[in-house]
Amino acid sequence: MDTLLDLLQWPAMLATLIAAWLVASPEKRKRNWGFWGYLLSNALWILWGGYTGAYAVVVLQLGLVALNLRGVYKTE
Repeated sequence: MDTLLDLLQWPAMLATLIAAWLVASPEKRKRNWGFWGYLLSNALWILWGGYTGAYAVVVLQLGLVALNLRGVYKTE
C-alpha cells in the first residue's frame, strides 16, 4: 500500500498538467473539464500530501479547491 501512495504523485502531476492544458482552451466545454481535472488533481495531491506529511501541500490544495470550484461555476 505504501508504494501505491508513493506513486500517487505521478497521476496527480499528470492530472494537473492536463487540467492546465484544458483550462487554457478557448472552448467553454474544455475549460469546464479543465476545472474538474484540477479538482481531481487537488484530491490526489491532498491524499499524497497527507500520506507523506506534506501539510503545506494539503493546505495549498484545499485553497485551490475553492478557486477551482469558483472556476467551474464561472466558466464562460
